[in-house]
Amino acid sequence: MKHLLLALFFLFAGAALSAQVPVAGDLQAYAGYDCVTLADSTSVVVQPTGSGSFSIYRAVKIQTAKGAVNNRVITYDYDPLTAFAEFRYATIYRKNGDVVNLDVTRAYDYAAPARAIYWGARQIMLEAGWLEEGDILAYEIAKKGFTYALLTDGGDDDSRFIPPMQGQFYDIVPFWVDQPAVRKVYRVSLPMEKEMQFQFYQGECTSSMRYEDGRKVYTFAMSHILPFKREANMVDLYDAAPKLMLSSTPDWKDKSAWFHKVNEDYGSFAPFPAAQRKVDELIKGKRTEMEKIAVLTHWVADNIRYSGISMGKGEGYTLHNTQMNYTDRCGVCKDIAGTLISFLRMAGFEAYPAMTMAGSRVESIPADHFNHCVAVVKLQDGTYMPLDPTWVPFCRELWSSAEQQQNYLPGIPESSGLLVTPLSPPENHYVRIDAANRIDEEGTLHGRFTITAEGQSDRAIRRIFTQGWQTEWHNQLEQQLLYVSPQAKLIAVDYGKDPKDYQAAPIRITFRYEIPGYGIKGKNELLFKPLTMNGLYDNVLSYLHIDTRPETRAYGFRDACSRLVELDESIQLPKGYTLVTASREEALASEAADFEGSLRQEEGCIKLRQRLALKKRIYEASDWKGFREAVNAHKQYGDYLAITRINDL
Repeated sequence: MKHLLLALFFLFAGAALSAQVPVAGDLQAYAGYDCVTLADSTSVVVQPTGSGSFSIYRAVKIQTAKGAVNNRVITYDYDPLTAFAEFRYATIYRKNGDVVNLDVTRAYDYAAPARAIYWGARQIMLEAGWLEEGDILAYEIAKKGFTYALLTDGGDDDSRFIPPMQGQFYDIVPFWVDQPAVRKVYRVSLPMEKEMQFQFYQGECTSSMRYEDGRKVYTFAMSHILPFKREANMVDLYDAAPKLMLSSTPDWKDKSAWFHKVNEDYGSFAPFPAAQRKVDELIKGKRTEMEKIAVLTHWVADNIRYSGISMGKGEGYTLHNTQMNYTDRCGVCKDIAGTLISFLRMAGFEAYPAMTMAGSRVESIPADHFNHCVAVVKLQDGTYMPLDPTWVPFCRELWSSAEQQQNYLPGIPESSGLLVTPLSPPENHYVRIDAANRIDEEGTLHGRFTITAEGQSDRAIRRIFTQGWQTEWHNQLEQQLLYVSPQAKLIAVDYGKDPKDYQAAPIRITFRYEIPGYGIKGKNELLFKPLTMNGLYDNVLSYLHIDTRPETRAYGFRDACSRLVELDESIQLPKGYTLVTASREEALASEAADFEGSLRQEEGCIKLRQRLALKKRIYEASDWKGFREAVNAHKQYGDYLAITRINDL
């Protein structure tokens, strides 16, 4: 078996690896894992057009029955509009010395599983069949093409493999692994005239550049890679784990100028008479630029359904035209953003598309790490304002603050470098609960509370009205009280203004209720918790579900949004009862979060006051101490058990 492993390693060293890899005896370091990747190598030959021919090698040693099951089918995803992929060979090296060459002509090519976006992605699949502990599965996949699509007819000629920005090549290579890897190599060969910039992030690798056969060859390698240890609520793996980014594009401004030109040339935003009539109707009577921008953004956000069916020409970087988008009233982010851009232009504004990455950072190396399309509009003062109709349906914002601290690249005539959306102050996303309660001697809680919210907090609370059935409104609201106690009874609800009209004013709901048995009755005592800290609306307060027990973090972390939480509750005690548990008061401040809280008896009432300000959406690891202390101080009030006792005993 040792000789077989050694022979396999030399095979891969000759075909794809540029450095020696360990022999079998060194694999003891990987004991306990289901599989070990012995060799993971990608070799790319780039043509002058920017098209790449990829050779992808893998050799996996099976170590457990679970590993055998997980590897019984080899699967690889590709997009047939822009790439071609096939198995070159696949071989099983049995632990008893047998060699099984799989018939790659029996590979299947299926439609890839899809959700919300149905653009015809495919998978090639090859069944390895029965595997046992100690077997080694080795295979090679050949791929030709690029990652994203642009103006393609789906033809069979090689022109479909040429990337949209012709002559340019980029790649983003994760160097993290889910199972141990003995050796991982990425090798790219370019024409001598092409320049390429690269950077390895969040780790170290060995790298080299050599001249071979009149071409430039770059090689990057890592050895002895263990699975990345994730943390709960951490930033995206691309922002924390080792990765390689490389690109032949000189600067993001070049990409910006190209992105602008390709959509203008395509006519993505040409006016359409029916859409023009809708724009005129919407902006009628609107006086200021922000009134017009807001009404157009909200209409597009609320009326264009997210559904990514393939619409032929125009997938990828090119936005479909106004007529298609307005007629079909559906599409993905670029179609929704494109509709808004067209609307804004028909209303007299300058507006353009922008690319962004929802979920992770975009680096300075101009490799296209984008997964989302938004819009920018030029204001009267000459500045550009980002807008995202995809993420703000039934939301009072025009740019979702769930995307704050996010990079974006506008495709504007004068070109642009990479930009970042600013922090949104916590006050823009407040949630306030003002409760007035009374508890009687039997432990029944009577009272009312009013909840108000703005921004992303408003959207989270209002969702039941804008996206749910009206017949379920009462049940959904009652559920908030049932989170507190299964005996809670919702007596009445005052919605104030129409809760579906999210543009009219911040959400405001007043509940009247009673909760029998809320307090635990003793001989001369009543025990209970403050209502506002006992599960009320915690399903919309994402920070409550972040595990704040660890004292330190190795990586940055994220919450749904910056937020301000203010709680003010009074609980009228039965006559003669006094709070005997200790009052409390805290005040904490940091760059990440602030907290002020108090709980005490004032005359015949227990008074709870809290103010928690969470200042970011994306936090550095160094922010953890301040965030954790503030959130834990806030959470501890939920554990506070108020013990009250009759005065004369």
